[in-house]
Amino acid sequence: MSNIPVVILCGGQGTRMRGNTLTKKELIEIGDRPVIWHVMRIFSAHGHNRFLLTLGFQAEQIRRYFLEYEAMQRDFTIQLGEPDNHRNHPQLEFHGAVDHPPWRVTLANTGLDTEKGSRIARVADHLRNDARFFVSYGDDVSDVDLTALEQFHRNHGRLATVTSVQVAFTYGVLETDSTDKVVDYHQYPQLPYWINGGFMLFERPVLDMFAAGEDVKLESDVLSRLAREGQLMCFRHTGFWQSMNTMKDNILLEELWQQGAPWKVW
Repeated sequence: MSNIPVVILCGGQGTRMRGNTLTKKELIEIGDRPVIWHVMRIFSAHGHNRFLLTLGFQAEQIRRYFLEYEAMQRDFTIQLGEPDNHRNHPQLEFHGAVDHPPWRVTLANTGLDTEKGSRIARVADHLRNDARFFVSYGDDVSDVDLTALEQFHRNHGRLATVTSVQVAFTYGVLETDSTDKVVDYHQYPQLPYWINGGFMLFERPVLDMFAAGEDVKLESDVLSRLAREGQLMCFRHTGFWQSMNTMKDNILLEELWQQGAPWKVW
């Protein structure tokens, strides 16, 4: 399996979640682990263990989480004060091992109000030796087959692939006749449209598009341009996918985690 770098967008303000919690949205927990950890585990299950996190709003919370990660997850011995033979006694010694492959995580400040496309451009130096790179949102979980997505991307030969999913309408739909009599009722029907579910894969030349201005939007600037130029393909995913934009989404994902978590591919 390839070890393609994964850029995770986690610098936004999460406005639909704000007001319900002071915690950065990507750090809100599902099963005692932040949602961004779940996203990283999905990529790691397919052999992708190099992560670039684009920080912005509440960056200090994400920095603190990863700085304290080992100490909060593993047993350790700490040496307080200087022993007689300090060279043979490390100040901090961890015991046991973490329950996932070794991750290399780069945390980069990309500005407080920067658009997503420009955030990607600001971590371009960390991608200089890579032919392609993933881009993911920090709050979407799925059982998408990233290995199949990568193979699909290599086969079509274009510059970009986006994972497309279908979602349910959030309201009940009335089906009526000409007299306004309700002849059928559909609760939360699946919409016929395919939406951007994240889990995107780009070839390196796309970095030039991200760097084309100061406030480049990922979706309306770069993805739209790629589509117009015939360089964007969609990988249709019909399995599980769920975003976490609101506390209602968080409650749903927590319930699903307790039932077995359909996105848990590791």
